Amino acid sequence: MCTSVTPASRTIRDTLTAFSALLAGKAVDSPRLSAELLLAHVLRTDRLQLLVRRGHMLTEKEYAQAEKLILRRAEGEPVAYLTGSREFYGREFAVSTDTLIPRPDTELLIDTLKKEYPPHAALRFADLGTGSGCIAVSVAAEMPSAHGTAVDISSGALHTARENAARHRVADRVAFVQADFTSPLFRPASFDVVLSNPPYVSATEYETLSPEVRCHEPQRALVPDTPASTGLEHAAALLPLAFGWLKPGGLFLMEFGWKQGPDIMAMVKAQHGQWTVAVILQDLAGRDRALYARRCD
Repeated sequence: MCTSVTPASRTIRDTLTAFSALLAGKAVDSPRLSAELLLAHVLRTDRLQLLVRRGHMLTEKEYAQAEKLILRRAEGEPVAYLTGSREFYGREFAVSTDTLIPRPDTELLIDTLKKEYPPHAALRFADLGTGSGCIAVSVAAEMPSAHGTAVDISSGALHTARENAARHRVADRVAFVQADFTSPLFRPASFDVVLSNPPYVSATEYETLSPEVRCHEPQRALVPDTPASTGLEHAAALLPLAFGWLKPGGLFLMEFGWKQGPDIMAMVKAQHGQWTVAVILQDLAGRDRALYARRCD
């Protein structure tokens, strides 16, 4: 385990050089970016200002705080957990070890929803497996007449999600419920839209994930809690539930693993025409990423 970092001086320039070199030697992801984000966090500024102020001398306290975070990063702890936040859909979201770190791929759900409905549509929506609340809060923030219900089984995740709803001033339009979202929770035809980024990593795939993910992010939010999980268990449970909870013509948007598209479509077809439209959406890398399904009228 690393015990110290010794830059040529405590200027921002030399500190970043030393921190980046340490992280590169530890084979963590994006060593320079990690160093910049952590130092910017300590200095309460942004990465651009680090470049502008690169000759600025850190105080002893600032350096000690930054070094402490860098050494934790060198052990594989994700930057988002060290800073306590991650950007999602143009907003800063609090994250904790009870929540997954939001990924850009999930923004596809928000983009798709906005293409389907006008900005001031009075939608009723559900976000199943809300985690940090990034989906529910983003929908409410982007659509000021929308009201949502966000569900998670983790009390810790819901605490963080409520914090994010308050931060982005949508707490009056998003209700948070602690429950298993694969159980019957709502009355029929309760929602115009159901969104979900459920656990979809198989037990086998989980063992191949990077240590940063496997050792720090909550396993329960990644892998369905069933023996020898295939990663498809939540999708299989959600398809009939979402159909019942949606109003006629309602929209179901669900993220899944990039190799799971054919299996997801097979599940949809097995519901024998309950969905009038069902297509697979691709992410920015051109990989299968989400299901778009319209309930029949």
